[in-house]
Amino acid sequence: MILNVLKQVHDEVAAAVTRHYSLSEVPPFAIEVPPNRALGDLAVTVAFQLARTLRKAPRAIAQELVGVLGTIPGVAKIEAAPNGYLNLSLDRRAFLLARLRGPVGAVDNLARLGLPDGKTIVEHTAINPNKAAHIGHLRNAALGDTLARTLRFRDTPVEVQNYIDDLGVQVADIIVGFREIERKSLSEIRQIADTTRFDYYCWDLYSRVTEWYDGQPERLAVRAQALHDLETGNNDTAEIGAFIVDRIVHTHLKTMTRLNVGYDLLTYEGDILRLQFWARAFEILKANGAVFLQTEGKLAGCWVMRIEEGDGTPDESIEDGGEAIEPMGESIEPAKEKVIVRSNGVVTYVGKDLANQFWKFGLLGRDFRYRLFGTQTGGRPLWATTSGESDPAAPSFGRAKHIYNVIDSRQLYLQALLSQALRTLGHPEEAEHSIHFSYEMVALSHATARELGYQIPPEGDEARKPFVEVSGRKGLGVKIDDLLDLLAEKAAVEIGTRNPELHPEERARTAAQIAVAAIRYFMLKFSRGKLIVFDIEEALSFEGETGPYLQYAVVRANNIFNKLQEREGHTAADIVSDLDSTPAGELESIDCWAMVFEASRLDDVVEQVVRSLEFSGLAKYTFGLAQMFNSFYHRYPILSEERGDLKRWRAAAVAYVRDELTRALGLMGIEVPARM
Repeated sequence: MILNVLKQVHDEVAAAVTRHYSLSEVPPFAIEVPPNRALGDLAVTVAFQLARTLRKAPRAIAQELVGVLGTIPGVAKIEAAPNGYLNLSLDRRAFLLARLRGPVGAVDNLARLGLPDGKTIVEHTAINPNKAAHIGHLRNAALGDTLARTLRFRDTPVEVQNYIDDLGVQVADIIVGFREIERKSLSEIRQIADTTRFDYYCWDLYSRVTEWYDGQPERLAVRAQALHDLETGNNDTAEIGAFIVDRIVHTHLKTMTRLNVGYDLLTYEGDILRLQFWARAFEILKANGAVFLQTEGKLAGCWVMRIEEGDGTPDESIEDGGEAIEPMGESIEPAKEKVIVRSNGVVTYVGKDLANQFWKFGLLGRDFRYRLFGTQTGGRPLWATTSGESDPAAPSFGRAKHIYNVIDSRQLYLQALLSQALRTLGHPEEAEHSIHFSYEMVALSHATARELGYQIPPEGDEARKPFVEVSGRKGLGVKIDDLLDLLAEKAAVEIGTRNPELHPEERARTAAQIAVAAIRYFMLKFSRGKLIVFDIEEALSFEGETGPYLQYAVVRANNIFNKLQEREGHTAADIVSDLDSTPAGELESIDCWAMVFEASRLDDVVEQVVRSLEFSGLAKYTFGLAQMFNSFYHRYPILSEERGDLKRWRAAAVAYVRDELTRALGLMGIEVPARM
């Protein structure tokens, strides 16, 4: 890890500047990494920041500082570059040995960098519980889970929440489908759920409901009544809805488990209403003048929030999850006002999200009740909100200092409203820490669409586009489980070709790990502002910028140590223990040291991606490190090297790089197979 070194260098340089120039305040300066190790390991810019104050050339200042800095622990050489940089070279032996022999230590006071400090809530996935999870949900889950993992990596307390919209339009539509199209009772729905893949069944039914509405707007009244009954509760509709949601949520969790995604709390929208969260939030909003009752025009009878300048025009046809729905019989309101409670008394999803956001920050004055929902992989408990009795063993939830809502870019307007409401109510810090982690959507390449069974009319509009858009509402989507199954099937064929002796169970396990790596890396490697066109062959390739390529690099490194132990009886720990008395000349090799130094930058990369929320940076860093290792592997033999000192230091460098690659992959939710 490199951040502790950067901090120590920064503090030593700042102290030297203060002493030598008698300055009361040192201007902010950067510590950069030169483009190659021949120029040094670190470059300090302080001379440029001091030039105007001291009225000296940066080069002269740098030369003066070299003379007064003295010795910096862990730094072997300090030089003044002709352009004014202070170039530092690290003590390579000490640097690598310290990192091979245990934790180096974390950097304190990272909050000064504007990074999350204190409990942080990450809410992600939030799939409508009305059908199977589809490929459009993959990016949300991959980004959200990686954010949580990177925050934990830097010791930020993290609470991962998954919002369950059990009162939403999509659930109402499935109820309408079962009742109006299939004429099923609750007992018959239970039988269907017990004898079919229920989330797949509902997938097809949802598409049929959409067709049932088309061209007959009067049928939307049936949906409206179902929504009203859901919110009212204690009726047949609510009972059917609760059953559907429970079964679908369990299938979603199984799908996410396959992707190595886990949660701490399931937050049910229904509990926001049943526990009077919304009623309390409504009181607060009215008391502070944040909402008012519209008495005239198209929005007469609605409670609305006045929109601040620059927030844009809302799109009432978009609900959480990004799926289009029909407006609830009212025109889209003017851009200056947003409906919070409709004229029929139904609370919009914005209102419920406001109440939930207030609770997350501990501003509501009340709490959920909790029940243990289940135990996830690795023994991690999963809790859920409830309107019943609360489990006294439940941990404390909410009351966060920072909140990340991982929602696609089409929800920008809604997230801006949440921050606006917090500012209006006198909570500017919470508004600043209410962060919309947005991203663009996922489409399919034409080749992948065909392989997954899409029938694209050659003369249609879809055929002329460079990609195929998905729509769960129209039934035009790819279920995550189907995609995972297909990827695993393809990976198993490749594994069988490479390792025909593998037991079928191990082959299946490895294929599943490769499938997850292919998906998760593909979802992360692009800038989140870019639409992804998913292609199976590209994602699953063992060569190029893919998850399987990264896995294979670590497997290759592990094989080196497996063979060392088989042939010579030496473990990685044995090799490290012998290094104190081994000449470290091999570390003077630019390739070897550059690889070690790059591996040490993982913590710095994590800080950068958390600050920018661009996890493509983590993906590309890991890919670059894997490339460096593979190049080193081919150029510098270890197993066949005859000189013992070269063999030991090369193996030590590979051991460190392997460990950091494994950690980086773990941050992306990617496991390393035993063999590939």
